[in-house]
Amino acid sequence: MSRWPVAAIVVVATLPLVATGRAASPPGAVAPSDPALALAALDRKVADLDTEEQSDKQELARLGAELALGHARVLAHGKELYKLTRAGLLPIGGGFASLVTYAMHVERARRLVIGDLEDEARLRGRAADLARDLERVARDRISYATQRTAMDAARLAMQDERRRQAAFDQAFQTSTGASGDYVAVYGGSGFAPDLPASGFATARGRLLFPVVGRAEVRAAHRDGTDGPGLEIHATVGTVVRAVFAGRVAFADRYGPYGRIVILDHGDHYYTVSGNLDEIDVKIGQEVGPGERIGTVGDDGEGPMLYFEVRHGSQTVAPGPWLGI
Repeated sequence: MSRWPVAAIVVVATLPLVATGRAASPPGAVAPSDPALALAALDRKVADLDTEEQSDKQELARLGAELALGHARVLAHGKELYKLTRAGLLPIGGGFASLVTYAMHVERARRLVIGDLEDEARLRGRAADLARDLERVARDRISYATQRTAMDAARLAMQDERRRQAAFDQAFQTSTGASGDYVAVYGGSGFAPDLPASGFATARGRLLFPVVGRAEVRAAHRDGTDGPGLEIHATVGTVVRAVFAGRVAFADRYGPYGRIVILDHGDHYYTVSGNLDEIDVKIGQEVGPGERIGTVGDDGEGPMLYFEVRHGSQTVAPGPWLGI
């Protein structure tokens, strides 16, 4: 196979994988120790709001009835006061005692009207307080609904991340038999027709290069892994191909690898192609050597393919496998 220019290929000691990739919490965020308990606490707050709202509405209904009766009393007592104080109804000829009695009746009627007006003002004030409480309950309900939506989204995201983690780990737990069971598919340019059919291990130094054409290569590794990998710099959209026949064990986004495809080549040998822009294969799909599995992406540090070779969960130096 042709050789590509290599910028500092370094062989690093092989160590077991320490898989990470979980998203960090936002600054200042406090993750609940048990999402189920947090949701239950939020539901209890919503239930308390329901109780408070029902109680306030019932009290408002009672206040409405009391206000109607109170207003009727104000009108009745006001009419009585008006009759007592209007011109022509003052006692004449009854003497001082009649005048005093009349004044007492007027004062009593006046006090009744004042008391009725104060009661009505108190009831209206309480009704205004209840209306403000109901507005606050409505705002709190919206706030709690927003929090619950966010918590549900976070819970689903956590479940999805756990699923990805489990699928990623599972990809290195099982392996098919010898890769001679695969059907090798050749096509396109740059293929090596002499790849061995006896197994991945015998292809050391003769694997297809993951991209066709000239590429800048340097040793690297992704966060959460201690083993060596390669950054293969090529333009965005460059076709990434299978270096050997295999079965797709993982095809999804995963932590620091970005979009990633893991191929199981049998006998617990795997190749990992990360930082992809597109994924063109599905889990369980059989691919032949040189078959397209995706395209080169850019994670913000320049367009490149991140490539690893693994035996079980351990990464091995990929350079010698590619003949570089």
